[in-house]
Amino acid sequence: MSRWILGGALAALLAFVIIYPSTATKTSYVNGLPPYSDLPGREYIFERDCYIFKFKDSTSDWPLVGAKTTVPGLPEQVDPKFVGTDVPNISIVDTVTTGMRFRIVSVRREQKGKQTTISYEILFLDEAAHKYPRLDSTWLQDHTVEAPGAVPKILADYAVPLRTS
Repeated sequence: MSRWILGGALAALLAFVIIYPSTATKTSYVNGLPPYSDLPGREYIFERDCYIFKFKDSTSDWPLVGAKTTVPGLPEQVDPKFVGTDVPNISIVDTVTTGMRFRIVSVRREQKGKQTTISYEILFLDEAAHKYPRLDSTWLQDHTVEAPGAVPKILADYAVPLRTS
């Protein structure tokens, strides 16, 4: 009987060792790696109003930023009256208005199984004026270029680089 218990425990451990790595998310900061090393410090300006939000079923390090065109559950028009409300699976916590400036402060790589996603942690330049000064820009990025290994760009419809002289 004890052999069956030991065998069952060993099978459960083996299943855990095989299944867990394919479902777990491994997060690493890749700021110093060659394709990403020049991203931290780049500054942008928002070209459109956006929402700051959190998904109810996901724990992210920072609130996310996006709009209806990239996040289907958000309201069509960005309006401060929606702050504090919940839409299916999303809590809206603030808004971003056109003209606000931000800087990429960190580049994060998340690996889940064979899928890899690059996201940027961004910080408002006037961070003291914001309840959520640090955000995750995942929903403002073009992730289609990641498959071939290119660095994802901030979507120009949402934000453009600041020109510094």
